[in-house]
Amino acid sequence: MGIFDFVKSVGKKLGIGSEEEAPTAEELKKELDSHGLGTDKVQVEIKGDTAVIKGEVADQSIFEKAVIAVGNTLGVSKVEASEIKVAAAGDAAPADPVFYTVKKGDNLWKIAERNYGKGKGAKYTVIFEANKPMLKDPDLIYPGQVLRIPALD
Repeated sequence: MGIFDFVKSVGKKLGIGSEEEAPTAEELKKELDSHGLGTDKVQVEIKGDTAVIKGEVADQSIFEKAVIAVGNTLGVSKVEASEIKVAAAGDAAPADPVFYTVKKGDNLWKIAERNYGKGKGAKYTVIFEANKPMLKDPDLIYPGQVLRIPALD
């Protein structure tokens, strides 16, 4: 799938290391599993400030959630996910995910209008639902955070 960029200096702090240090692979795996996404067949490795995720997930949404759950962690600047297999995709390559990095002054309504078109701000609930359980409140997003932007049905 490729390499996805994140903001190293923002995100959830894991462990007791400094903000400059990437968390350990064990800390990232524990954080990933804490969301109950079905990532038990996913392994996490650390190469510098890049998290490498490998293994298998059931579908595209779990793949995307795994990427943002790991990437939105303090000390991680990239997530390499080229060795993840999406079971529901069969032999086909998984679709390229659409991610959005939150900017200062953003809210989910503005992000929905930016991605889905003018007058579609009410679709912010689609973005909120697509980012659960990592997002617990639609009003609590922060600059630098990366969100999944699912296609509208």
